[in-house]
Amino acid sequence: MNSAEAQKQQDERVAATVSKIKHKVIILSGKGGVGKSTVSVNVAYSLAEQGKKVGLLDVDIHGPSIAKMVGIEGEAILGSKDGYPKPIKVNENLYAITMASFTSSPDEPIIWRGPLKMAMIKQFLSDIDWPELDYLIIDSPPGTGDEPLSVVQIIGNVDGAIIVSTPQDVALLDARKTIKFSQKMNVPILGIVENMSTFICPHCGEAIDIFKGLGVQKAAKDYNIDILGNIPLDPDVVAAGDRGTAFVSKFKESAGAQVYKQISAQITKKIEL
Repeated sequence: MNSAEAQKQQDERVAATVSKIKHKVIILSGKGGVGKSTVSVNVAYSLAEQGKKVGLLDVDIHGPSIAKMVGIEGEAILGSKDGYPKPIKVNENLYAITMASFTSSPDEPIIWRGPLKMAMIKQFLSDIDWPELDYLIIDSPPGTGDEPLSVVQIIGNVDGAIIVSTPQDVALLDARKTIKFSQKMNVPILGIVENMSTFICPHCGEAIDIFKGLGVQKAAKDYNIDILGNIPLDPDVVAAGDRGTAFVSKFKESAGAQVYKQISAQITKKIEL
């Protein structure tokens, strides 16, 4: 088989996979450390708790964290009857695939340039036997480089983008670029999530603004987009991620879990109208 034929077959497999997914949502951030993967994981869990069939695709090739956060670190990828591997089943309604599933050690670096990363992302969609899904949540690395660009180009019809930022103005300098990226790529923006918005004192219940700033509100006003939720800073979020458990399920009565449920409800409302 020549390269043109192989490319055509791969494109056909990508199209077949995409046809099994009702809605595709990409999670973006302008800079690292704002909790984008945490938002991706908890939005995916929240949608799954609504009874949606959800796929979680980690396209952060160099720094994949989804495997640890959903408790599948070290789990093997299993093949199917037609030879294509299946995504790892996290729970009854949630499936995940990540670069971490294909490396021998979590300490092993991926030293790749752009073309190799794009090829791997394409394989995530062409050579993985995904089930039929209501939602595919795509966790991308910070910025507007190879990975988010590749996903948008390969899928071709992403239903929406969610921008994650922390409150301080400096974080929004980069987040605003992801807004412009989404607009240029014709991806509808579902809204902004303000993460680590406040810290609720466990002793007195007072809300403390650790990261002060009005950048999220200003960006939302400037670009006429919604703020989907303001997630408080909660040590239990970190603990749940490190243990590979679902924060929104384990701490379902917490303020943060309630915000995540509101965010997932808004996503379904905006997309499924």
